[in-house]
Amino acid sequence: MKCVSEVDLYGKCQGHATITDMNAQEIRNAYLDFFAERGHAVVPRAQLVLSGDPTTLFTGSGMQPMIPYLLGETHPKGVRITDSQTCLRAQDIDDIGDNRHTTFFEMLGNWSLGDYGKTQQIEWMFEFISDVVKLDLSKIYITCYIGNDEFGIPKDTEAAETWSRLFGGKGLSTGTADIGSETNGYARGMHEGERIFYYDGTKNWWSRNGNEAKTPVGDPCGPDSEMFYEFDFVEHDTNYGEYCHPNCDCGRFIEIGNNVFMVYKKVAEGKFELLEKPNIDHGSGLERFAAAAINNPDMFKISLIWPIIEKLQLLSGKNYESHTESMRVIADHLRSATFLAVDGCVPSNKEQGYVMRRLLRRAIRHSFDLGIEQNFLQEVVPVIADLYHNDFPEVAERRDEVVAVLVKEERVFRQTLRKGLRELERMAEANKTFEHDSPHETQPTAKWIGGEQLFTLYDTYGFPVELSVEEAFKQGVSLPEDWRQQFDAKMQEQRQRSQTAQKGTFKGGLEGHDDIHLKYHTATHLMYKALRTVLGEHVVQRGSNITADRLRFDFSHSEKMTPEQIKRVEDIVNDVIKKDLPMSWQELPTDEAFARGALGAFGDKYGDTVKVYSAGEGDELFSIEICGGPHVDHTGQLGEDGKVFVITKEEASSAGIRRIKALLR
Repeated sequence: MKCVSEVDLYGKCQGHATITDMNAQEIRNAYLDFFAERGHAVVPRAQLVLSGDPTTLFTGSGMQPMIPYLLGETHPKGVRITDSQTCLRAQDIDDIGDNRHTTFFEMLGNWSLGDYGKTQQIEWMFEFISDVVKLDLSKIYITCYIGNDEFGIPKDTEAAETWSRLFGGKGLSTGTADIGSETNGYARGMHEGERIFYYDGTKNWWSRNGNEAKTPVGDPCGPDSEMFYEFDFVEHDTNYGEYCHPNCDCGRFIEIGNNVFMVYKKVAEGKFELLEKPNIDHGSGLERFAAAAINNPDMFKISLIWPIIEKLQLLSGKNYESHTESMRVIADHLRSATFLAVDGCVPSNKEQGYVMRRLLRRAIRHSFDLGIEQNFLQEVVPVIADLYHNDFPEVAERRDEVVAVLVKEERVFRQTLRKGLRELERMAEANKTFEHDSPHETQPTAKWIGGEQLFTLYDTYGFPVELSVEEAFKQGVSLPEDWRQQFDAKMQEQRQRSQTAQKGTFKGGLEGHDDIHLKYHTATHLMYKALRTVLGEHVVQRGSNITADRLRFDFSHSEKMTPEQIKRVEDIVNDVIKKDLPMSWQELPTDEAFARGALGAFGDKYGDTVKVYSAGEGDELFSIEICGGPHVDHTGQLGEDGKVFVITKEEASSAGIRRIKALLR
């Protein structure tokens, strides 16, 4: 431990605070070592873009790759698992700029798959917090589940009593209190001596869909117990409610971890039963944990982010305190984009690539606020790579490729910005009208631009609306008072069109694994093999998307397919459908899977063991591919109701990449 008065290596602390010596990287490694010593297998992170999983754009939580095992599938590494999972939440993009939201983050996780239980988990987390990281325990507060009489689920006194025993053993207060729920405005705040607080299912219940009432029938679920760190020098903001308490959003408290006790199964509406083999799912946000470790509510001051800020200060000559929001946006977005590139994603106008492009463009837009108008990613991305390459070898392995991808996008977008500026000037000039001062003379009015035109600049030219407004001000171009309403109306129209277009897309967890999605997922595998048969083994999967209406598949190939080649691929797939081959899967050592000829997706990083799906067997083995599943049971199901496989479109996706759209009809 060390005592800091004002300035710490990674930023300012308030007053005289005792903080841990451990930085974020050391906390990550200490966590993995701690649970490895307690019998947990350390598994590699899943990629941000999961291959073979059409259910979601990104890995958005630490538990997402573990869902099949929490639902009953056997994990190849056993019943005790730990990892540090990189995550990306694109829905948080517009929140970036405050001191605690990031689109990219790591979750430290440990799982018991029917092995140890609630008491053991709490004891281990308390030991890790107090004896390993050495957080100030007087600043740690706990929340537990208050129970639900309607569903016959009792108050989680077991968790509360365990925490109370542990804190009491350190000579700390252990008072408990019922806080209640948001619907009653939280009945009260905190009183002196209280450390453990009970909340309802909106705060301390886990299921895939939300609280107890929203838990899907058939799903495991249960109460959770969250751990909060208090920044006691932060004043409560009454805009977030009359009372302050651990689950308040005012910034005084930050959640550093959550212990989920998956002990129930919902068997019918309003009815829950205890599981024979309960699971434990723990997740701690590394960045938040590290902020607590330096007693600073600004997560951007931690060792995984502050060096990026320092580089931005050096490049711009500006300081963090006067340009806080822009530096936070740039640092966060470039971390996200860097790991997306590491995982094989490239900027584009579709799905994951679109989000990646948006992140990069927002970062570049904010670089203008810092006065950085030249290319700067070649200076910043290596700093990010340096922060991770020791703990994630794939970052070091793909470093040069990642820098090249991001620098190329920056170069293109800066050209786009210049085009946008020219178009803005043209629009403003065209909007001028002429007023008559006399029957023989005219006088032009001032140049102006409206909200709908700002939307055109944004939608067609990729020109951020904030930059358009800023440039209009610089050029003396006026805007109508309701320009924002005009812009938002056009944006809402676009969103509604997008929601209609994406209605059939998988959206999360295991939801959407219905019959037609399974068929298209299986058809994708068959087509992949057929493409390699017809075009050659240089064909490698570079992306896929499945909806209820069609499949889409991107692959490496430099030439447009001929009609004859398209027909041959269709015939091969339809022949396999007619043969009604069995679909099966097995867990195999990764080396053995590749030795058998299993195909893997481009850019994937695999652990020691993988799941391998096969179409056919023995002499009739058609394809073998590494995939998380699920699929149909046999290929003949794709041809039910007389349907056949048809390629509806083949086109270029990007340089050296072709795209196929196909369906069963």
